[in-house]
Amino acid sequence: MIGIRAGHLTIFILLMSITIIINSCKSPDSKGKIQMGLSEMTRQETIKAMVEKFGASANNRIEIGVQQVGDRWKAADGTDQDFQVFCTEYFSSDQSELDAIFDRFQKNLESLYGNLNRVSRDFKWVLDVDRGKVFPIDYLWANYSPSAHTSDDLFNTKLAFAALLNFPIENLEQKNTLGEEWSRRKWAEVRLVEEFMTRVPAEVSQKRSETYTMADDYINNYNILMNKLLDEKGNRLFPPGLKLISHWGLRDELKAHYASTEGLDRQRIIQKVMERIILQEIPAAVINSDKYDWNPYTNKVFESNTQNEVNVQNEANQRYQHIWNIYQVERLVDPFHPHAPTLIDRKFQINREMSESEVEDLLKSVASAPALKDIARIIEQRLGRPLEPFDIWYNGFKPRSSYTEEDLDVKVGKMYPTVDDFQRDLQYILRKIGFSPDKSEFLASYIAVDPSRGAGHAMGAAMREDKAHLRTRIPEDGMRYKGFNIAIHELGHNVEQVFSLNGIDHYTLNGVPNTAFTEAFAFVFQSRDLQVLGLESKNQEAEDLEALNTFWMTFEISGVALTDMYIWRWMYQHPNANAAELRNAMIEITKKVWNDYYAPILGMKDQILPAIYSHIVDGAMYTPDYPLGHIISFQIEEFLKSHTLAPEMERMCKLGRLSPQIWMQQAVGQKISTRPLIEAAEKAVKNLKQ
Repeated sequence: MIGIRAGHLTIFILLMSITIIINSCKSPDSKGKIQMGLSEMTRQETIKAMVEKFGASANNRIEIGVQQVGDRWKAADGTDQDFQVFCTEYFSSDQSELDAIFDRFQKNLESLYGNLNRVSRDFKWVLDVDRGKVFPIDYLWANYSPSAHTSDDLFNTKLAFAALLNFPIENLEQKNTLGEEWSRRKWAEVRLVEEFMTRVPAEVSQKRSETYTMADDYINNYNILMNKLLDEKGNRLFPPGLKLISHWGLRDELKAHYASTEGLDRQRIIQKVMERIILQEIPAAVINSDKYDWNPYTNKVFESNTQNEVNVQNEANQRYQHIWNIYQVERLVDPFHPHAPTLIDRKFQINREMSESEVEDLLKSVASAPALKDIARIIEQRLGRPLEPFDIWYNGFKPRSSYTEEDLDVKVGKMYPTVDDFQRDLQYILRKIGFSPDKSEFLASYIAVDPSRGAGHAMGAAMREDKAHLRTRIPEDGMRYKGFNIAIHELGHNVEQVFSLNGIDHYTLNGVPNTAFTEAFAFVFQSRDLQVLGLESKNQEAEDLEALNTFWMTFEISGVALTDMYIWRWMYQHPNANAAELRNAMIEITKKVWNDYYAPILGMKDQILPAIYSHIVDGAMYTPDYPLGHIISFQIEEFLKSHTLAPEMERMCKLGRLSPQIWMQQAVGQKISTRPLIEAAEKAVKNLKQ
């Protein structure tokens, strides 16, 4: 019996440590709540004393500030008298002093967060960047979170309390209504004080960082050696050396074969590989290894290039253990967010600033749009066969389908044989997308390109003097088209990151409203990949095809996002479950989502492919940002039809981290809606039928 994949012991130790922390973090009270906050009597006495000192005109600010500090004050912070002394001393009713407090936080938080981000990037460098062998010591460095104690330190020094005392926290409803009239300074104050809304202990932050690092490493090293796959007849369908990461590489390889005359068998075997991964029936010994041949149809494993079958263990729910570990570590965080006591609440109310029901309704409106059946019939006609489950990834609407994957690989490989070549060409890529020479040079000077161990990602800076990093995979024989396409996507992230940091007026406004918005800009760039290669031709048919492509992609990922949302609901409803039960729930939930939304369109039931997404494993409900990104991206693209990309993108990014709906209103003149995308798809269907 060949041993299972390395990492199980580490996961077991991590799970045990999470369990210990869960027990140790529980409060003595019967409900397990964390004990924080002062008595109402102490608060009222403090408010009274402060009003006497600062005057009745400051009464409202005093009441809000005292309550905000009082909610987060612990016995270790001082006595009731210490609380009153602190509030009286550090509250400011003088505008010039308040300006100074605001300015100090803007300057010093940039220095603090910027340097912590840089140190964290350095500590994880070997795991993220493909620059040599990874040793056990590298995991220890990656697991160390330089920012784990930051929250504790800011509260222990009472800097956090100073912000809470002087600037009011605004809820989502206030931001969406009153925020339309707020000044830029007011928005920056709101974002400033939100840095201190919660008080999570350092040991919990550290364990959270370790848990996510382990999940990321698991995903980043989940590769399939495609030439080691055997089809039902024992044939090899893929060339030597093709190493694809799950899920991105597998999915993109599947997409590439829509332009191939012999691609159907390859697409079917990729689907089977995905299903084995989801079901955790994949032999652990074939993951990231070229030691064995594997027939995913029979699930038999052979010694390489022989008929000698070997007995190996399956992966044994390691995939679901990582999801469960993340859920468990987020439960550690839950008690410290009394106003958002689950990860679900935090993801929607705090991170996205859109309600769960609002996002769910947007996704369902796409997944149940009447035009989908017409689009499916068009796809069938173009393929000349009935649809199969993997056709959720059909990309034949895109102009690139006129070019074979091999042709694109050759062109891209000649242009970018190494990471350094891509780095050198960065400013010229940006010019082709529409940026001026000066602006392209500026942007390129703030973006560093690194060879990625994973599929590729963009890592922004957190201080103006630092650089954003673009991670991309480039094989030894040169970049391939799939990698180029991902790199252009990541470049969209990087450009947004540079503009929304380096061009912002107040540091705490840096960034965009939520992750979906940076995904939107990434999609805007990604759709221009052929333009960069000089292969694009624009006409009405191309515009219609692009609308159908965007709509079909949004349909596909909307089901994935709903699956992700529902599995997190299930975990909170079943806190005592385990990885095996989670796997079973994932399968059933995915089948239900498929039957509700995909089956009426594609015609087959009980499929599980949407569960393959890697961000379901390590992203903690990240996937809803993808369809939201497509929806927002389409609205931006519609706006750009009558405007110029480069200056408008810069303007939009410099709006900063307003609430999503207000940002959209200021950026494109309308709130987030699926209507423009659905109407464009309906129009495209009508045009193509003529």
